[in-house]
Amino acid sequence: MTDVPASRGQFLSLHLLETLVAVLPVRDENNSPKSIVYGGVERHMITSQARRRAERVHARNRANAGVGPLAGRTTGLRTREWALLTARALETAHSWERDEAILTARAVLEATGLKFGDPSKKTVANLTKVLLFAPADTGERIAAHIAAEADGLLRWRDEYLTAQAATAKPKRGARGKAAVDEPADGESEAAAAKNLPPLPRATRAAVLTALAPRDAIDIALYGRFLAEIADSPNVDGAVQSAHAFTIHEAEQVDDFYAAADDAKLERKKNALDFLDAADDAGAGMTGYQSLISGTFYRHAVLDRRQLEVNLRAAGMSEAEAAEAVAAAEEEFVTAFVEAFPEAKKNSTASTGSLPALVLAFEGDRPYNYAAAFQKPVDENPEDKGGEGPAGLAGARRLLRHHAYVDRCRPDLRTSRLLTYDPQVDALLDDLLPQLGTLDAGRVHTIQGLVS
Repeated sequence: MTDVPASRGQFLSLHLLETLVAVLPVRDENNSPKSIVYGGVERHMITSQARRRAERVHARNRANAGVGPLAGRTTGLRTREWALLTARALETAHSWERDEAILTARAVLEATGLKFGDPSKKTVANLTKVLLFAPADTGERIAAHIAAEADGLLRWRDEYLTAQAATAKPKRGARGKAAVDEPADGESEAAAAKNLPPLPRATRAAVLTALAPRDAIDIALYGRFLAEIADSPNVDGAVQSAHAFTIHEAEQVDDFYAAADDAKLERKKNALDFLDAADDAGAGMTGYQSLISGTFYRHAVLDRRQLEVNLRAAGMSEAEAAEAVAAAEEEFVTAFVEAFPEAKKNSTASTGSLPALVLAFEGDRPYNYAAAFQKPVDENPEDKGGEGPAGLAGARRLLRHHAYVDRCRPDLRTSRLLTYDPQVDALLDDLLPQLGTLDAGRVHTIQGLVS
């Protein structure tokens, strides 16, 4: 593997400011906005998990639609439904009966090492206990192998299920009625598994090959961890994502809403409700929803060398990996700028927001500029001791912070700026000449952020 050329840093750092109004992109277990205390005050927070999924799905959907630099490339799918997807492929592509397909697919995956939900609960019986991130065609590949080896695998499956039933005894309920199966007395789950016929070696190898990350670009970017199958390769992600937070103190609004009952209002409109007017008063439904507003700082990093390592480990040649790294980098930057968590997207139009400022630069290590906003922005007017609106104040702080770090760290290079805000654009005209040696190129497209 070749090192990243000296003209390009190993790490591409991305920093972004965006202003959101009356949205709720991520919630906690109580349906309230997530928050964090930083700099002595509470800030609104959008978790990195929500951001990463939005970016990953955005890139995958574009690739599957034949749009962008990853068009036509393999992508991954994170789900607990691999047994169901395998069974569906056995049904549609190999004409199996549904029940037999599900039974066989679950047995094969379970014997490979994956754990499934409680068999007595139909909703989870055929779902793995953990989400598994694997190439999207994994189910089709496993189904093709099962269909090709059907005679031997069906005999193995029947032996496996018989032995599985023999190693379990009914768990008694409060009144002595049988409930669900559990391992027999004195036997642990591992001990019970030893009594099961092993999955044929060729089938286990086929399943592991199908589950392997292979050339799925988003797995190479975001990584995966699968502890249940020790010999299935894990992937160290090439993308680091920070939690987004407001650069000023946060305030939450509990918005009261009332939903109208169309049929009731139509009766009132036509004076048809005189008989039951007392019982028909009021709104159809009422409630509260929490909404947040503010200017957020976001940060992410791409490790180009790790991305190349992941793709080479998947079997790509040096030339293929170099081409894929360039395409993945461009799509990653696009998703970082454009993707947004979709919670309440219809009632808040949150996904239509555009960043006020994006800063991209390269270096020999990651650079997180959260410290620039440790002191919360005071949005009072400047003549009253404040910094004015958070969007413009944040842009000034971010660029001054970067200019200072740039003077102290010789590895920083190729700084690039993108804005969709005319006020920030005018600010850059005035501010950049004041920042001395900072060589920051202004670009007008997302592609311009990628060297």
